[in-house]
Amino acid sequence: MSGDIRPVIVGAGPAGIRAAQALVAAGLRPVVVDEAAKGGGQIYRRQPDGFTRDAKTLYGTEASKAEALHRTIDGLAIDHRPQTLVWNIEAGALDLLCDGQAERLPYSHLILATGATDRILPIPGWTLPGAYSLGAAQVALKYQGCGIGRRVAFIGTGPLLPLVASQYLKARAEVVAVLDTARQADKLAALPGLLRGPAVLAKGLRLIAALKAGGVPMRHGARPLRILGTERVEGLVWHDGEREHRIDCDAVAFGTGLRSETQLADLAGCRFRFDPLNRAWLPERDAAGRSSVPGLYLAGDGAGIAGADAAELAGERAALALLQDLGRPVDRARAARLEAKLTAIGRFRHGLERAFPFPADWAATAPDDLVVCRCEEVSAGTLRATATRWGTPELNRLKALCRVGMGRCQGRMCGAAAAEILAAHRGVPVEAVGRLRGQAPVKPIPIAIEDAPEAAA
Repeated sequence: MSGDIRPVIVGAGPAGIRAAQALVAAGLRPVVVDEAAKGGGQIYRRQPDGFTRDAKTLYGTEASKAEALHRTIDGLAIDHRPQTLVWNIEAGALDLLCDGQAERLPYSHLILATGATDRILPIPGWTLPGAYSLGAAQVALKYQGCGIGRRVAFIGTGPLLPLVASQYLKARAEVVAVLDTARQADKLAALPGLLRGPAVLAKGLRLIAALKAGGVPMRHGARPLRILGTERVEGLVWHDGEREHRIDCDAVAFGTGLRSETQLADLAGCRFRFDPLNRAWLPERDAAGRSSVPGLYLAGDGAGIAGADAAELAGERAALALLQDLGRPVDRARAARLEAKLTAIGRFRHGLERAFPFPADWAATAPDDLVVCRCEEVSAGTLRATATRWGTPELNRLKALCRVGMGRCQGRMCGAAAAEILAAHRGVPVEAVGRLRGQAPVKPIPIAIEDAPEAAA
């Protein structure tokens, strides 16, 4: 590889793997940096060495896709940096941390395929042991081979809700209930849009059928009220629109869709815009994945939630854009097909959002004593009182005044919820209160780090 061409990919999930594959096919040897020990991303996360569960058990109907991606990254001639955290981007270089060693990695071109995390809307009791996000519950099952409890209740909305619940049922956990905050009417209204993705729709219907066949109680239009317990989770209270219900359980998995991991794009200087579909501020990109920063490309759920299939397509398309910008020959017909497929998935995504709408009344009904920011122990009442006292119009100002989003997660867990509460309190759309700006380090790092020499080109 030429000394002045050093493409780096952050993330070894579906988007990062397909991007790396396209670059290798063009004769480049990219650096792929990822926090996990092995490539695959969250959705196709691999089990630790020594675990012997088969792919069908781990990934269900997606087993063949998972295995194909694993074989791909394992066979690529790349500079793979596993178990490595990218905690900052500055001046054309990444700040890395691996095994306690710091390194600065310059790049000529950068593809960010950073993926997504759960979008958390807290409920009373969510800090109890035994309360997990849907994504965390899934990681425990996939990566550690264990469930989060013996009797598990699932509540929230989004495609992940029935998926994780069905995975727990298949693992022989007792799924005591699946409670969807979306109404049955929402699903019916979304059907025309969902028919744009018949294969995905059929997959979702099979999950629901499996849960019903397993005797799992399923309810729509559920509103979570509180998680019960003192030392750990003991139950869940929810409302069906007419009366309260209590479920005895020793674990609760909850979530309201996913949110893109955008902090690195922010630190790299990307321009952001509010995306109503994702109900979030996202880095701008064109149809090929080019960001507003020359030489920086965005792919996968880190640039907007669209799922694993879309991530594979977007990763390859971003790599082709990078090659085009280098003046390398690319298959333009292939690039056009990738963009057409991504557009079609985008239309289906609108149907999904209609089927699993965001619970817009959450912020107004969140009690004042509800802890929103666990790191700094900031409650909903503190957010409202601070906004009232100082007339706070914007989220970063609110952060400066009461420390919301200033802890270990840097707002990755509480930022969306804090924005919803501030917007509801002010009576304005959520986009009007802005977003928490990315800050380095994006994740916790040791204070004492031994500097390593700059990576060789």
